[in-house]
Amino acid sequence: MKALALDFGLAPRATLAAIPDEAVEHGEVFTRRWVVEMILDLVGYSSDQDLAALRLVEPACGAGAFLSGIARRVSDSCRKYERDITDAVDAVRASDLLPRNVTASRALVEDILTEEGWAPADVSRVAHAWVRRADYLLEQPPGTPQVDVVVGNPPYIRLEDLPEDRMSLYRELWPTMVGRADIYVGFFEAALRSLRAGGRLGFICADRWMRNQYGRELRRLVSQEYALDVCVTMHDVNAFEEQVAAYPAVTVLRQGVQGSAVAADTTSRFGETEAQELVSWIAQGEEGTLRQESFEAARMPHWFPGDDLWPTGSPTRLAVLEDLTERFTVLGDAPGIRVGIGIATGADKVFITRDADLVETDRLLPMSMVRDTTSGRLEWSGHFLINPWDDNGRLVNLDQYPKLRAYLSRNAAALKGRYVARKSPDKWYKTIDKVEVGLAKRPKLLFPDMKLSSHPVLDKGDLYPHHNLYFVTSDTWDLEVLGGLLLSSVAEAFVDAYAVKMRGKTLRFQAQYLRRIPVPDPAALTSVQRERLTDAFRRRDVEAATAIALDVYGLTEWPD
Repeated sequence: MKALALDFGLAPRATLAAIPDEAVEHGEVFTRRWVVEMILDLVGYSSDQDLAALRLVEPACGAGAFLSGIARRVSDSCRKYERDITDAVDAVRASDLLPRNVTASRALVEDILTEEGWAPADVSRVAHAWVRRADYLLEQPPGTPQVDVVVGNPPYIRLEDLPEDRMSLYRELWPTMVGRADIYVGFFEAALRSLRAGGRLGFICADRWMRNQYGRELRRLVSQEYALDVCVTMHDVNAFEEQVAAYPAVTVLRQGVQGSAVAADTTSRFGETEAQELVSWIAQGEEGTLRQESFEAARMPHWFPGDDLWPTGSPTRLAVLEDLTERFTVLGDAPGIRVGIGIATGADKVFITRDADLVETDRLLPMSMVRDTTSGRLEWSGHFLINPWDDNGRLVNLDQYPKLRAYLSRNAAALKGRYVARKSPDKWYKTIDKVEVGLAKRPKLLFPDMKLSSHPVLDKGDLYPHHNLYFVTSDTWDLEVLGGLLLSSVAEAFVDAYAVKMRGKTLRFQAQYLRRIPVPDPAALTSVQRERLTDAFRRRDVEAATAIALDVYGLTEWPD
């Protein structure tokens, strides 16, 4: 990255002068004091340490919510270590783009340190050193990472709401800001890269980056180079000075190797007293699960790896999901198993028909539709796919198929107007996806894209799936046995944990979520387990399938 500022905590004046206050003002959301204290405790920033010897950064200080707690702790630490407050002049760097916030934060620090009994001249010097006007994302600390702690509540601003040149510069500096990212993604990356070994980051921030596409590069960065120590979901907690729909979570990340991780979920009753209880439980290194009226917490041996979506759910359920992922192979990596999606044509009204005489017989593939799976047994509705591909993956010569040529020619205007046809005008009658030779005749489990519960349906090898159906094929499993396992609430819980929820709690049974379901080696199942899974699948008995799945996975119960 190119250096844009040499002074730690201060961006170039030309850059700052070019940014009007109103361009950044709407990203402000101020944090309640008890939440600040909880975060400072979670990152280990306590007054029993020599805080004057540490370096803490607050990237977007606002009116000083975090600085209030920081100043008191630094003051207490200096007393305990018999230091003057000026020894801590370089211990804190807080920045903000708005001049009024810089002024307010400095005044707050001065008021607190004056109340603590420090000399006014020293207090003024410290306050002005600690708080500066700067664009945190344009700072470039010199040399190697030099920060021990980063805390704060980064601003919530969509990248596309920023001026084009500023957005481009942010993306250049912080490559985790992909897609339609929120600016807080860049704050995470910049803060993480500033940490020295063992350093910690504690943010309260929207948790959307853990579960959507624009957060994938940040998830990859965390998984490869850092560790997640604590994640406290606070969606229903009154954590801010004003009501916001931010879906916040307190996340503590560390520069170091991933070890155990604590996941906690809170209710609207979670407050200062409960926060102190949770912090105490975490600090004591307690194993297992803590359940209280206002929160639930669980310590897991690891956090979820990679840039895939991180799951949601109660801490107890997350711990079980992590355990199963650790002990078993997920469906997407299991030998001999393939998870895929049916064909996208780009013009279903043209390429799908129920007229068996419309084109040449060998250009028709019997097709399975979502409606064919409703009962739990495949009941073909008579639909065909008009197939323009030969067995070698090339478009057929229409001169050899006069009925097909006549039909497609009648629909040429609709077909040629598609994006896929405009890219390849000479292939105007292609479908978006090619037809996969042999897929129709392969036995497969079909999953409707949107469903309230897991709904695998067996196709014995008769139909080609539509793109609203996902499929699972296997060279190693009896598909009725696997179908019983995937019918269970255990399998559904994995989809529920990873999938984007639709209105009415409808789940998306897409390939990326199905691949996350752990499965045992089919050879490890007993004959009784196989028979019972098959029977449960045939009877569509979810309760029986779940009971057998728990036995297969070595569980006594499934957590809520």
